[in-house]
Amino acid sequence: MTSRAEQPAPDYVPGHGLLAGRTVVVTAAAGAGIGAAVARKVLEEGAKAVVLGDTHERRLAEATDALGAEFGAERVTSVRCDVTKEEDVQALLDAAEPFGGVEVMINNAGLGGTASVLDMTDEQWSLVLDVTLTGTFRCVRAASRRMIAHGTRGVIVNNASVIGWRAQEGQAHYAAAKAGVMALTRSAAMDVAEHGIRVNAVSPSLAMHPFLAKVTSDELLAELKGREAFGRAAEPWEIANVMVFLASDYSSYLTGEVVSVSSQHA
Repeated sequence: MTSRAEQPAPDYVPGHGLLAGRTVVVTAAAGAGIGAAVARKVLEEGAKAVVLGDTHERRLAEATDALGAEFGAERVTSVRCDVTKEEDVQALLDAAEPFGGVEVMINNAGLGGTASVLDMTDEQWSLVLDVTLTGTFRCVRAASRRMIAHGTRGVIVNNASVIGWRAQEGQAHYAAAKAGVMALTRSAAMDVAEHGIRVNAVSPSLAMHPFLAKVTSDELLAELKGREAFGRAAEPWEIANVMVFLASDYSSYLTGEVVSVSSQHA
């Protein structure tokens, strides 16, 4: 495969009020990746409130304080949430109730890892599936039930991955989980359509952030960037922009879809 020359990232796109007055819940929202980017973006787009969930308490507190200082503390709250635990998912959604209940659910939590299927243990397989696929299912189910109870024509946006479509060695568990998120998205959308709830997903490839740079070799990053049409990784906010589009009324007739935010979708 030919490696493409890296093109510069575009300028950051400011908000346009696409989520004005809405209450948004985001999982895996601390740190510097896609979850943090979408939490910021929904506030820029006028969300009434955002509820952040994450397992890392220190980073979660830092993200809450930083966003509260910038956008108003009354618009930002957070709950430690492990999506493998039903009680944590319920507590996260409880935190949205003072703001009128969840209207937009962004399911970003996922767990990766690298292991050949020849060496992968049951524990490695089960953990990645439980966080990435079953955790997304728990959040879809819980958010849908809340929306229906409130009579809310809400939106759910899941984070899948192009690896759910294409093969990559050492990624059998993660690929299976992300392919499952895609299938879950399509079927769940049909289950809740009668209630006016939409369910879609984004499918990114490589979104650059400090943690990824720390745990990935320069050689592998260069190879992955070279596969992309623009010869670079996506900025996390570029993925967040697509999530905001899917959460907004601009995609009012779109449900059960997986939108690739990469040229690596086949």
